[in-house]
Formats: sequence, C-alpha cells, structure tokens
Amino acid sequence: WRRQGPMWQLVVSKIRRFPWISNVALYATVFAAGDVVQQSLFKKEPLDLKRTRNVTTLALTFHGNFVYLWLKAMENVFPGASMGTVLRKLVCDQLIATPTGISAYYIGMSILDGKQDIFADWKARFWSTEKAAMVYWSIAQIINYSLVPVFFRMAYFGCWGFVWMIFMSHLRHRNDGLAASESPTTVKMRLENELKKFLDNISK
Repeated sequence: WRRQGPMWQLVVSKIRRFPWISNVALYATVFAAGDVVQQSLFKKEPLDLKRTRNVTTLALTFHGNFVYLWLKAMENVFPGASMGTVLRKLVCDQLIATPTGISAYYIGMSILDGKQDIFADWKARFWSTEKAAMVYWSIAQIINYSLVPVFFRMAYFGCWGFVWMIFMSHLRHRNDGLAASESPTTVKMRLENELKKFLDNISK
C-alpha cells in the first residue's frame, strides 16, 4: 500500500491506527448507503431519512461492532486459510453469526421504529432471510477467509454487506402491508416470491 498515492496512504494509516472505529464507521456507511439505494430503486415515495437514520444507528451500535469482533475472533480461534480452517469458520458463521445478525436487524429495527410487537418482522421473515443468507454469505466468506488479507476482511465484508443491506431493506419493507391473519405458510410463499422478484430486478 505504500506505493499508492498520499491520500490512500493517509486513509490506510488511519485505519491501521484506529481499526475498530474505522471499520465500524465504514460498515455504518455501507448500511446507510444500502438502505438509500433500496429506497431509490423500489420506493415511489420520497426518501425516508428516519428509516436510514435507524439503519445507521443499528449498524453503529451493533452490526459494525459485532462483525469486527466476530472476524477478529474467527482468526484468533481458527488462524490460517487452509480448507479445513475455512470450513470451520463457515460453520461457525452459519450457526452463530448469520442468525444473530439477521435477528438483530429485524428486532433492532422494530425497536427503533417504535413498533409495538418487536418480534413480528423477525417471525415473518427470519427463515426466508436465513435461507438466502446461507447461500450468499457462504460464497462471500469462502473468498474472504481464503483469499483476502486479514486487515482488509471487514472492508471486503462490507462490499458484500452493501448488496445484502439492499436485500434486507427490500424484504422488510416490501410487504409492510401483510395481513396479520395470514398463515406462516402464506407469508413464507410471499417472501420467497419477493426474493425472486428482487433478484430479477437486480440482474436487469
């Protein structure tokens, strides 16, 4: 990195000096940008800045810190990038980190939005989101754990997190009008159809 321009050297030096703060700030920016892009692509109403503020707050208070500490812990517990080591990290990701992050998003956003039932979104959307995450984040983390230098892993994670945030925001807000009387099976089918529509729109 020393061969890059002075601005790049300055940025990298600050990140190296304050890695935790820098990475959390980066992740909050990614979360906010993802929500803004989702609203711009799929929402006809004006930009909801309160919603974006809540997303940013959640990233600053939980997700950014959680991801930073999680990636650091994985490297401390399972150092290296061998096939077996990467698979161990992936298993831990899928069993602990992924469901924790998904749950924190749905429940945390419901709290910040002032919803009476803070578990409603989580109950309706968790499993559909988890199934998508198992595929999406497995691909992302195989590359991350095996090819990306440790110092840049959270930045790389944030790049994938940007697209994931667009998907999460879309899934959470696309069906705000779901009837409370709908069965879990009906909700599941609706959300799976929304996932397919979302992926189709992104690919166009």
